[in-house]
Amino acid sequence: MVKKPKVIFHVDMNSFYASVEMAHNPKLKGKPIAIAGNPEERKGIIVTSSYEARAHGVKTTMPLWEAKKLCPSLIVIRPNFSRYRETSTKIFKMLSEITPLIEPVSIDEGYLDVTNHSIHPIELAKRIQEQLLSVLDIPCSIGIGPNKFLAKTASDMKKPLGITILRIRDLPEKLWPLPVNDMYGVGERTAEKLNSIHIYSIGDLAKADEYALINLLGINGERLKNRANGIDTRKVDPDSINEFKSIGNSQTLPYDTTDEREIHHILLQLATRVEERLQRRKLKGQTVQLMIRYHDRKTVTRSKKLPNFIDDKEAIIHTIYELFKENWTLEPVRLLGVTVQDLLESQYVVQQLDLFTYEEEMKRHQITETIELLKKKYGEDTFKKMTSKKENEKLLRTSFQKDFLDDYKK
Repeated sequence: MVKKPKVIFHVDMNSFYASVEMAHNPKLKGKPIAIAGNPEERKGIIVTSSYEARAHGVKTTMPLWEAKKLCPSLIVIRPNFSRYRETSTKIFKMLSEITPLIEPVSIDEGYLDVTNHSIHPIELAKRIQEQLLSVLDIPCSIGIGPNKFLAKTASDMKKPLGITILRIRDLPEKLWPLPVNDMYGVGERTAEKLNSIHIYSIGDLAKADEYALINLLGINGERLKNRANGIDTRKVDPDSINEFKSIGNSQTLPYDTTDEREIHHILLQLATRVEERLQRRKLKGQTVQLMIRYHDRKTVTRSKKLPNFIDDKEAIIHTIYELFKENWTLEPVRLLGVTVQDLLESQYVVQQLDLFTYEEEMKRHQITETIELLKKKYGEDTFKKMTSKKENEKLLRTSFQKDFLDDYKK
């Protein structure tokens, strides 16, 4: 029996944040709009922009003053992350009705395995595109390929509202002539390394000596050569959103600072957000990592492995403050990040308590039990944190991670 070739979709929302704002306020349609942070903070940084704004040269991460110089009529909107998350959940609910083999990879993109779907792939892609547009008013591009890499590459080839097929036989004509830094998975530094051994196009990479690539890039060299030849054995995995290697948050400061009190306050905010995400996922971690980016963009990361697995901000911030004290050079800080690594599901963590931590752990356990009893008696909201909407928005200022992407299943 001949094995049926895979048919994978990569569905990618076009200019997602801007599209959500236009769906919310149709008067914005057809106008150059940009989603940007607080204009007072570094005069704002562009998070994303509409295609009308991009036509003027407006780009993601561009300072707002520069964007306005290029496009004086630019309409600037502050991010509304709760709105984007809600729309994302609706999108994936709709996609999950097409096939259960769906793998969200970010707030605005995901893979679908439609190999066994009864409808022809092109017709199915058109239906998905039309449904998202008519029901949610969100445009998307869809890439169709025999694997995840080719589907992802295809979806980037035509935006907005593109439907593109990329087969292995198409690679010499459609993919290989492109610069190697255009290939998904090849960043700026990797491209520079490849250029150093005279690999300038994706075709050069496809034909390159495997040993030389491994010597240059390690196992990633072999992986990139395979991808350039259209080889990608990864499956569409609906459970991958539950696989976390780390959970972290970072924040660019309003201005470069050496104010230690302000730095400690931001680190506490970040630790609080990491705690919330760990506990929401019922995960604990054993390694805490601090990232510091200085005014000159020099970035350092330092981590510490703990004797026990943790999920509470007190333990996280204690280690983070310790790492900061040991590694801060007293130069102005531009960005801070807090991450917990080496994660395990809480149910699998066996706490090894010594004589000194036993009493403290027992107290915490007794308090938790008391809270749970009171919750059962008086309701779940008895101990609900009194956090304002404004404070919640603060905690959601960094990029979205995978820990909300299964909300569409609820």
